[in-house]
Amino acid sequence: METSHTNPVTLLKPSGYTHIVSVQAPGKIIFISGQVSVDKDGKLVGAGDLKAQVRQAASNLKLALEAVGATPADIVKTNTYIVNYKQSDYSAMREARAELFPTGTTPPASTLVGVTALAVEGLMVEMEAIAIVR
Repeated sequence: METSHTNPVTLLKPSGYTHIVSVQAPGKIIFISGQVSVDKDGKLVGAGDLKAQVRQAASNLKLALEAVGATPADIVKTNTYIVNYKQSDYSAMREARAELFPTGTTPPASTLVGVTALAVEGLMVEMEAIAIVR
């Protein structure tokens, strides 16, 4: 089994983690670290706006997938963490996430967790994924 670690130049340079870990097995298994609403330069996108932050995190997730030859269709599992989650946040998260998984496609297994805080002040959402490319 071969493992590779990728930090694409299209995402913020990580510190203390790897954006993508791929494992070559019968298919390539891809583990993507939690993506947040910062751009490549580390600028927070969508301060105070959950939908905008989910869109940016989803965009970063897509960029990570592209960097290792995968697409959102290859995702088999996602975990999403929302700060101070309340039921009314669900529709904003679902609407923005639909850009990754449009109507008519089979969505991956997913977990949504409400948390009290994320690593950096101002972040409202973090999305991680596991994908398999066959």
